[in-house]
Amino acid sequence: GTRSRGDAGGSRTEVRFASAIPTISGTTAALADLLRQPASSVQPEGLSFVPSPKPPLTAGQASALAAIDAARERGAGEVVVVDGVTGSGKTEVYLQAIEAALAAGRTACVLVPEISLTPQTVGRFRGRFGDTVAVMHSRMGAGERYDQWDFIRSGAARVVVGARSALFTPLANVGLIVIDEEHEGSYKQDSAPRYHARDVAVWMARRAGAAVVLGSATPSIEALHACAKDPRWHHVELPERANGRPLPAVQVVDMAREFGGGSRSMFSRALSRALAEELAAGRKAVLLLNQRGFAKFLLCRECGFVPECPSCSTSLTFHERGNFLICHHCGYRVTAPPTCPECGSPYLRKFGAGTQRVEADLRVLLDATPGVGPDVPIVRMDADTTGGKGAHQRLLEEFAAADAAVLLGTQMIAKGLDFEDVTLVGVINADTMLRLPDYRAAERTFALVEQVAGRAGRAELPGRVLVQTYEADAAPIRAAAAYDRALFLRDELPKRRMLRYPPYVRMANVLVWGKDEEAVRTSAAALYEGLAAQVRDFGGEGWDVLPATPCVLAKLRGTYRWHLVVKCPLDGDLSGVLLPYFRARKPEREVNVAVDVDPDDLL
Repeated sequence: GTRSRGDAGGSRTEVRFASAIPTISGTTAALADLLRQPASSVQPEGLSFVPSPKPPLTAGQASALAAIDAARERGAGEVVVVDGVTGSGKTEVYLQAIEAALAAGRTACVLVPEISLTPQTVGRFRGRFGDTVAVMHSRMGAGERYDQWDFIRSGAARVVVGARSALFTPLANVGLIVIDEEHEGSYKQDSAPRYHARDVAVWMARRAGAAVVLGSATPSIEALHACAKDPRWHHVELPERANGRPLPAVQVVDMAREFGGGSRSMFSRALSRALAEELAAGRKAVLLLNQRGFAKFLLCRECGFVPECPSCSTSLTFHERGNFLICHHCGYRVTAPPTCPECGSPYLRKFGAGTQRVEADLRVLLDATPGVGPDVPIVRMDADTTGGKGAHQRLLEEFAAADAAVLLGTQMIAKGLDFEDVTLVGVINADTMLRLPDYRAAERTFALVEQVAGRAGRAELPGRVLVQTYEADAAPIRAAAAYDRALFLRDELPKRRMLRYPPYVRMANVLVWGKDEEAVRTSAAALYEGLAAQVRDFGGEGWDVLPATPCVLAKLRGTYRWHLVVKCPLDGDLSGVLLPYFRARKPEREVNVAVDVDPDDLL
């Protein structure tokens, strides 16, 4: 990347580029990245692992394994997209592909998207490969990270399992890089050095003569597009569950009709009945809510006032435990007012439902349900309950140990968790992500609903899924409920093509921020003029610069934020066109600039 600073006493203008070939030398930058991350959760040494037997493969699994082995043996940096429904046995394919790589004298790196996956994932890999498995993730303490780093550097580790930054460990002679749940947004790092783990993995594999495996039940549109266009990318499907069980039936519940019919509960009548039936029979349920906190915000019903963060352009979230309002972007916290600070009205009401509110209402519902009652535990899994060391593992063990129980959580519960006795999945509000002002909102909604649906009915007992939504006709929700990706793509791809979004173009998001609102606005406008001229002179046909606008979060942590987007054809050299402009540009004292090439979102 490049940086230009103003004088030592002033603010700086900083420009960083990230592209498919990252500017990372050796492992020093990666180690610095690891050491910057917060500490605490699962201790690799503290987990116990039971050796896992090698089950026979289905025909689909055997075909996928053969494709991976062939790609690795060719040593040309090829990519295999393992497109398998939830429960199709993708992890077993990874395990046997790694076993083949180790037998050939190579090593393997496995990336998982969330720390919540690590206890189960590490258990599977250590069960197969024992003490040759190293673990790297952001919640480990500095001492643990150093020990694992040293273990890898010594050559004793043959398999590394971890989050995004595990890609940069000093693992020698890599033959296979596996990225599980490839569609996940957490593989893109949004702070410098900005990179996408998928792009870095492909680049590394081509240098090392290795193969890359991208696994998902809902592969990203970019990955599917690459399989159709690039002969080095291969697409293999696992259309059925490994145990032969059917995918669970999905029922879409129109909450607008529920409200019109007089129901005021956040739990539809259908979901309430299903919970009563499954829990009374001693089975388990998973409920997904894509929010945190007790309620989303406070609103005065008399004057419409909503308490907002003084540093960020976002409403404050109300937390019942402690009766405080908090900003989840900058951490600002204040006691919740008893009356409206604007007009003095006592009608300051809680709107929106976070996991604490759902937990409280769910407790009331279950306690009043015959055959269920207060003995059925509710395990809440969100950012607030999983912050402590070992919290993920403890909560998952608590849920696993119970007979009948409800696991209530945010997005993290939709990803890779495998409990055989879960027979019901409920999505409280499928619209949360769909309403985000971002071009990937529909794709992320489709993936989230289909992924969480896959948590149900993974063993002998049949599963069922209820999806509550105020937009029952939305294509992503209808398509996910029908497990019909073709329907989703028929709706989504023409929109992407018409509006010129990936996978049909490349983009760079130029972020401009600073404490002085007018300076930021002026700088963003000047950047637009300068970049438009640069693109006219050097970009060619198909290049475009969109005018500067405030970001969705226009004020964050006390800084004002604007951005502008550059679009170019797929073969366009974004860095080559933009870098000379920024190198020649005179830095400004009051404004920061960052360039994110191939951004994962535009929020």
